[in-house]
Amino acid sequence: MTDRTHLVDRITGHRRMRRNRKADWTRRMVRENTLSVDDLIWPIFLVPGTGITEPIAAMPGVERMSVDRAVEAAKAAAGLGIPAIATFPNIEMALRDEAGSNSLAADNLINTATRAIKAAVPEIGIITDVALDPFTSHGHDGILRDGEIVNDETVEAIARAAVIQADAGADIIAPSDMMDGRIGAIRAALDAAGHQGVGIMAYATKFASAFYGPYREAIGTGGLLKGDKKSYYIDPANGTEAVRDAGLDVDEGADMLMVKPGLPYLDICWRLKEAYGLPVFAYQVSGEYTMVKAAAANGWIDGERVMLETLLSFKRAGCDGILSYFAMDVAKILARR
Repeated sequence: MTDRTHLVDRITGHRRMRRNRKADWTRRMVRENTLSVDDLIWPIFLVPGTGITEPIAAMPGVERMSVDRAVEAAKAAAGLGIPAIATFPNIEMALRDEAGSNSLAADNLINTATRAIKAAVPEIGIITDVALDPFTSHGHDGILRDGEIVNDETVEAIARAAVIQADAGADIIAPSDMMDGRIGAIRAALDAAGHQGVGIMAYATKFASAFYGPYREAIGTGGLLKGDKKSYYIDPANGTEAVRDAGLDVDEGADMLMVKPGLPYLDICWRLKEAYGLPVFAYQVSGEYTMVKAAAANGWIDGERVMLETLLSFKRAGCDGILSYFAMDVAKILARR
């Protein structure tokens, strides 16, 4: 050995971290986290009509689809092994009102899509949201009365909507509204209607984030929103409050917990997994997706590598899965490996 080697060994105590990094096979052998197609949930956007695919300007590569096209997309997702899709409707403005009443229609866009997809692709899971924002004329997640989003009246409406969605064939209800007490009310309503097997994935910590802009364009609420959602979404500064909020969802019967957005809140993903031990999911939201796509389009980053690295970071933070608009792209990449 050289004197320099003796010096390094004295400093490191013969512990050399690079031994496990020296070759591809050793790196693979000691890898702590891996990303698989089983980790992916694909959010899709629905529009009325037939034979329609509409590009979303703020989300390059993402389209709104009519129900028939969504059925074909679900078939493709199932063929790649993606376990589940999450559906979000962009309904006609004429059907939106102050109370979001179209959310309670058995034949509304989201329920029609659920029935069609379940009939054609029964093996794929369907996750539906009961928040009212796609159905309201003001863009809020709840019922607006005298300038206030009223909590208990909203909870009553979304619990009814949850039963209707379960009747249509939804496998998991994922309420994103952040009203107090909604998980317990939804669980009670589902059980009373005979839907004990339908799960609840709580948007346990949904933050009042600036990352949602492209999504609001996708569901047609961007120009409708009156004010902001800070009175019911969580302050981005508050981690302990987020953990407490999630704990209430656990107590009320949530089967799974979701953190939204994803990348800015990896610490919350870890804290929820450590605190409660339930399956934890992150939603890689529209703003996160668009930033990667825009930077890649300008040649500033390697889009594919960054996409995969961001998804792996969720696994490292304790997540059991990720809702991502990249899901189809990633599934195709993983299928080639």
